[in-house]
Amino acid sequence: MPRQPEPTSTVRRSSRLSREPQTEPVGADSGAGGFCRLRFDISYDGTDFAGWARQVGQRSVCEELETRLSTVLRVPVRLTVAGRTDAGVHATGQVAHAEVPRSVLETRSIAGDPATLVGRLAKMCPDDVRVTAVRVVPEEFDARFSALRRHYRYRLTDARWGAEPVVARTTATWRRPLDVDALNAASSELLGLNDFAAFCRRREGATTIRELQRFSWRRDAEGVLVGEVSADAFCWSMVRSLVGAVASVGDGRRDIDWCRGLLEERERSSQVPVAEARGLCLVGVDYPADDELAARNTVTRDVRGSTGCCGG
Repeated sequence: MPRQPEPTSTVRRSSRLSREPQTEPVGADSGAGGFCRLRFDISYDGTDFAGWARQVGQRSVCEELETRLSTVLRVPVRLTVAGRTDAGVHATGQVAHAEVPRSVLETRSIAGDPATLVGRLAKMCPDDVRVTAVRVVPEEFDARFSALRRHYRYRLTDARWGAEPVVARTTATWRRPLDVDALNAASSELLGLNDFAAFCRRREGATTIRELQRFSWRRDAEGVLVGEVSADAFCWSMVRSLVGAVASVGDGRRDIDWCRGLLEERERSSQVPVAEARGLCLVGVDYPADDELAARNTVTRDVRGSTGCCGG
């Protein structure tokens, strides 16, 4: 069985629990040409969004934030994101970056402190999306390509009555009883560096080789099954397909050999159910130390296609 790799000491994780207010003066880490790079930590309830990415005629997280940032800063803002979450998927630890003219941060209302944007955006954004931190980062920081790994959490109930109403927007339902030991046994078979083609919706030019570093389950105090899933990156619908596959083992309809055999497939498997989007949440993204960002960007771009990365 592949061993789960231990995080290195240089990892910096973005999550609601570990997030601390940070500000840096504009200037030292600003890019050339009068621009600087800002990092945004973002949370949202994905229920009423068509996903992160802009889509014609549909509501997206990206458009909501870009529109309001452009209004506040009075310049067009384009965000690059760590994980392009699908419709209905939530986030408490999403990360994005944008290039903005240094001059806009020196206006009277911001006074060189990008953290002031948090309060201003809170007044403008709808209740289901929030920017929780803003800070200047080195020009080498790339929310997508600098990431070492993404962390997702999946909430799943097998209660006969389904999800409790107060958590129904963030908890998926499985209609058969689930055995947590069977879930963990099946999940452990999928750990390591593998071709996850059976679990991914194919996108032209995108690799389906990923390193699944963590996949484990527990029941919380309310009896809800909580899955923790971490990898260097995820392809489109991969997390929900992983959940659907191991849940099929957990309810007794499939065996572990079937789950293990999916790693031999080289195309999307019609046998793998895709779990509901509402149970999935992006809870954190890990990044290397500042002096390792450029090297990480190069490695990631070399091994991953320009499309198909990082969706839930």
